[in-house]
Amino acid sequence: MSPGRNGLPAAQRSEGISGSGLAVSGERKEWAEPHRDCSALDVTLDCLVLMPTRGKFIAIEGIDGSGKRTQLDLLALALESRGVDCAQFSFPRYESSFGRLVAQYLNGDFGPLAAVDAHLSALLYAGDRFESKAELEAALNSGKTVLADRYIASNLAHQTARVGPQRRAEFLAWLRKLEYGLYGLPVEDLVIYLRLPVSEAQRLVGMKEAREYTTLQRDLQEADQKHLEQAALVYESLAMEPNWVTVNCSTATVGAEVNGLMSPDAIHAAVLAAVDARVPELSGKARGGS
Repeated sequence: MSPGRNGLPAAQRSEGISGSGLAVSGERKEWAEPHRDCSALDVTLDCLVLMPTRGKFIAIEGIDGSGKRTQLDLLALALESRGVDCAQFSFPRYESSFGRLVAQYLNGDFGPLAAVDAHLSALLYAGDRFESKAELEAALNSGKTVLADRYIASNLAHQTARVGPQRRAEFLAWLRKLEYGLYGLPVEDLVIYLRLPVSEAQRLVGMKEAREYTTLQRDLQEADQKHLEQAALVYESLAMEPNWVTVNCSTATVGAEVNGLMSPDAIHAAVLAAVDARVPELSGKARGGS
């Protein structure tokens, strides 16, 4: 039998590729189980397996009241309008086993903030994320872009802020090893830090409606201005890492602010510009837009 195009006999090309993972019949293409004896030096169609490209992971961070949820929703709408399939997560997830304990901690059920060891509270937040690991990995492996309102950096900032300055490097190393190492949680492709003055953040928190996880107007961490100031300092240090971008949410530009705060649309424009610059695969141009 003489070979045709691609070096395959005509009969095989019309009736299917014998022994391969790909069966071809007219316009229909189906995958069957491929051979398992593929050689690294002899890659053929028998070894070909179609896998979706792993999705990108973007987290939005910032102290309480900085508008993370609003910006996550706006970013999801913008990306979905480009045809990007997104999966949204928000941490902590108060319905999880560890999330319910986080809610008790924030409601003051374990005592005042100073009475709860930072290692204990950090373990609660980390455990909540670990419970979501399978969902995160499934979304990324299916090619979806994962968007998270808070992620590991929130734990790093808020719980590191609760230990003395001389212990912070050690605490950060321990917590990074726990979440990224021992728990094997996925690493963010991009972290967007929404920078906002603590005084303005506290004002905005005070305007929030009642929340299910706490009976307090401001939860244990939100109510402590000194804690928020220290958390902001840790965030500033984390924001020096290469996969981080800082977006200023307050400005002196006339017409772009209300009480020193940029409008949500102005902040969104800066967030989207950061995504386009740092994750070009998601940009409008890369996806055929103008």
